[in-house]
Amino acid sequence: MDTAQVLVSLDDDLGVVTMNRPERRNALSESHLRELIDAVGRLAADPAVRAIVIAANGPVFSSGHDIADMVERDDAAMTRLLATCTTLMRTLQSIPQPVVAAVQGIATAAGCQLVATCDLAVAAQGATFATPGGKGNWFCTTPMVAVSRAIGHKRALELLFTGEPIDAQTALAWGLVNRVVPAEALVEETARLSRAASRGSRTSKAIGKRAYYDTIDLDLEAAYVDASEVMAKSSMRDEARDAMRTFLEKRAK
Repeated sequence: MDTAQVLVSLDDDLGVVTMNRPERRNALSESHLRELIDAVGRLAADPAVRAIVIAANGPVFSSGHDIADMVERDDAAMTRLLATCTTLMRTLQSIPQPVVAAVQGIATAAGCQLVATCDLAVAAQGATFATPGGKGNWFCTTPMVAVSRAIGHKRALELLFTGEPIDAQTALAWGLVNRVVPAEALVEETARLSRAASRGSRTSKAIGKRAYYDTIDLDLEAAYVDASEVMAKSSMRDEARDAMRTFLEKRAK
């Protein structure tokens, strides 16, 4: 169900969640975050939805947290807001479907965090990315969690310390996005990548996504232990066995 702040649509097997606060540069107020969590959760529960796109109306993807929604908060209310933001980020990585961001304009602070959190991202030429707190008085400590995991320590610290924006091609080179395309091709390329990422077994993809996020921060030995256990168990599934037999039958011909 659409709200004033979030639009939800289906494009065949793709679910599209569109931030709809262009007048506020798609700033992430607490109510906006809650509506995004709800929209993503409803699409994730639909077995017909194989991938989810996070998009935005207007010239800006997201300017980050809505400062007007933050400035008068006490500690408890600020903690609640940041916990809500964390819930959105964790939801995007815990749902079974691939999540792909379609980014135009700027993605800054928590908006940059949102891009870094999505499994994949496509950026329009001219898009820029920043964690601007480093050049002010309030460091981007929650955005740094996702950004650091996406691009590595040195590049993340450059973004975080300087607060300077990077362009789309730099974001591509650093691994923050997967594709850079002309603005007019953003929707088409995001859909193409989403469908490529979601083809095959929905169940297998969900197992693989969960295993990726469960193992990515483990040391090498622990990661192999966990990944091996997941792969062994998933090989017992009927569709995995069928895939093995089909492969062998094709080789025998």
